[in-house]
Amino acid sequence: MIFAPDTEVALRSVVSLINTAANGEEQLATVADLDRFLAAENFSGSRTRDAAELASVHRLRARLAALWLADEDTAVDTVNRLLRDAKALPQLMKHDGWDWHLHATTPEAPLADRMSTEAAMGLVDVIRSKEMDRMLVCAADDCDAVVLDLSRNRSKRYCDTGNCANRAHVAAYRARKAAS
Repeated sequence: MIFAPDTEVALRSVVSLINTAANGEEQLATVADLDRFLAAENFSGSRTRDAAELASVHRLRARLAALWLADEDTAVDTVNRLLRDAKALPQLMKHDGWDWHLHATTPEAPLADRMSTEAAMGLVDVIRSKEMDRMLVCAADDCDAVVLDLSRNRSKRYCDTGNCANRAHVAAYRARKAAS
């Protein structure tokens, strides 16, 4: 484990959120899509379940996608802004089968504030640990999904959104076969 368990969960959720718009495909087109995403990511707390909430998550996704590719100073500015905007106040919490972990907003805070704070708190650990090089874009030529490399040997290069790694390995195999 590189980071605390709740940090890794938050970072994986960031990857999942950013990748809902990967490769030109909008996977959060409706409030129902957002409901399914939040259920899959185990997000709790209050919801308005309206178009404004969905739009706020889309804006957050764009900010996080830009942060994913940012240099350290820009990432720090963005993370600090996310925390300030949400009026974050970190506290230890235990609920819904989760052991002690950090929450920095109340369950009643707007969804985008809760999501941005979770993301920012995870990214704080990445920045402080000087591990931003684990934040990648898929190595497949035809994919723009993001990748979080939590492997010990820093070997993860392909996203989890499709068959990118498999396609690359098959292409390399075929190239080796053709060369011999």
